[in-house]
Amino acid sequence: MSMQLLENSFIARCAKGNRTAQKQLFEHLYAPMFRVCMRYLNHKEDAEDCLMKGFLKVFQHLPRFSYENENGFLGWVRRIMANECLMFLRQKNRFLLFPEEEPLQGQFPAEALLKMEAEELNSLIMQLPLGYRTVFNLFAIEGFSHKEISALLQISENTSKTQFSKAKARLKSMLEQKKPLVYGKLGE
Repeated sequence: MSMQLLENSFIARCAKGNRTAQKQLFEHLYAPMFRVCMRYLNHKEDAEDCLMKGFLKVFQHLPRFSYENENGFLGWVRRIMANECLMFLRQKNRFLLFPEEEPLQGQFPAEALLKMEAEELNSLIMQLPLGYRTVFNLFAIEGFSHKEISALLQISENTSKTQFSKAKARLKSMLEQKKPLVYGKLGE
């Protein structure tokens, strides 16, 4: 499919309820938005449920969406999907934060991330505890601020920062354990 699907005129047809255009948009965005949902949820069925609810909201609110560019549209859709996953986690009482503890010292190894395959990195992120993973995804991947995360998750801004710091420390530890010879001592 071409990028013409994400142009203003195409989005306008979707907003007016054109079923063919909506179907094309759904098919075009299904895989990347499913990956967004899977970053938050461990089970494929839960991710698919959130994905479908998210698309319903996209099409419901699309007439009020103000299209500026493709990236703005994709960011808007990603936020809807992330919010659906967060609502699901809250409803299932499965969002647990870990108690305060001292994070590991050192910087997160950006050079190590560049050497990793996306699937390998995603696999490590999925191994994080749910609270760490959720805050990490919202901040590092989705681009939410800690203030926005605190409002979304109903936690303090400092708790969001701490959870992110713990997630980075845990990922660093996992990287060191996984490939100590390739990455060397990280954070030094």
